[in-house]
Amino acid sequence: MAGRAKILVTRAWPEAVEARLTELGAVTFRAPDTPMSAAEFIDAAGRYDAILPTVSDVIPPEFYPAAKGRLRLLASYGVGYNHIDLDAARENGITVTNTPGVLTDCTADLAMGLLLAAARRIGEGERETRAGHWAGWRPTHMIGRKVSGATLGIVGFGRIGQAMARRAHYGFGMEVVFQNRSTVDPDVARAAGNARQLASVIEVAKACDFLSLHCPGGAETAGLIGAEVLAAMKPGAILVNTARGDVVDEDALFAALERGHLGGAGLDVYCGEPALDPRFLEHDSLVLAPHLGSATEETRAAMGHRAIDNLAAFLAGAIPPDRVV
Repeated sequence: MAGRAKILVTRAWPEAVEARLTELGAVTFRAPDTPMSAAEFIDAAGRYDAILPTVSDVIPPEFYPAAKGRLRLLASYGVGYNHIDLDAARENGITVTNTPGVLTDCTADLAMGLLLAAARRIGEGERETRAGHWAGWRPTHMIGRKVSGATLGIVGFGRIGQAMARRAHYGFGMEVVFQNRSTVDPDVARAAGNARQLASVIEVAKACDFLSLHCPGGAETAGLIGAEVLAAMKPGAILVNTARGDVVDEDALFAALERGHLGGAGLDVYCGEPALDPRFLEHDSLVLAPHLGSATEETRAAMGHRAIDNLAAFLAGAIPPDRVV
């Protein structure tokens, strides 16, 4: 790129990371800290060499051809990239990168927290206590599900799925079964708590007391957890989703809750977020978090530095370490 690269950051980043970014080019830190509109993306397409979006940005289809010949890089802040049309980016000469690896532990920590909160009805208990409705300890009050020694099913056995398996097995003595789109090396499965790979999501759903989702979003997994999978789960089983909202068919989820088949769920992601289907608020057995999987100071800074590493490599004429396309 001739001259000083023009760079757009779509959302506010940790301060120290923003300071480092200014060393690489002429940076525009967009304000306010809200998702960019379609009109803003179209306007930015012809003005910047690199744009650093997040998973909360909805990029319109018209953006890609409008950016052709000007924009060279989308260095996304986050591991998921289903908010980016990879085919359109490739066709219009735009390189795409992400930030894998750095949010593994924090996302697995949150998934385990949601599992525990849903199983032990912690959200319900806190609401009762804060409202002043707790009448004191009694043998039948707010009975939940035992976690220790139960069976955890995992869909998607990448870095985060494996980290979740280790927490469940070594921390809580859980048996772990999983489904993955490719065969996992037996040594990897053994290291992640002697986990057993099963042939399908249905088989995992049938075998587990808790089902935790760690698969990528996008067209291939949209609605993966639908009526058939939910019906295959044991009565009273609990669903955990820290992957992507569109992996779960929300209508099927509500149907399973309403007929009493599903014991509850711990959710961090939703279809169409931040808009929330009002039915979520009707079920006390749901623990609802606002997409907090990577929300620790250390991880959010690491994500920013990883995006900058990709940008720096690209500007230097090298292949970015986390190139997607």
